[in-house]
Amino acid sequence: MEKTDGCKGCSRDVQVSEAQIEAMVNKLASRGFDCVADDVYESRLASCSGCESLSFGHTCKFCGCIVRVRAKLADKSCPNPDGSRWQS
Repeated sequence: MEKTDGCKGCSRDVQVSEAQIEAMVNKLASRGFDCVADDVYESRLASCSGCESLSFGHTCKFCGCIVRVRAKLADKSCPNPDGSRWQS
């Protein structure tokens, strides 16, 4: 499997659709996960959208996660080793 520079294990042919991402995000609260408020979520996503380590428009190269899922979870922080890009 070909790896992308800096990515934690995804290959170039792995893609996740918007519908799949939306379904994951929508399931978080219903499955008992502690989620952040919408304003915090939007702020986190704005920070991620300007990050040079955002791959494929949805994957963080530092941790390999879908940023829209990670950003929704209250117990998660930005995995940037140089320091969190998230204010909260």
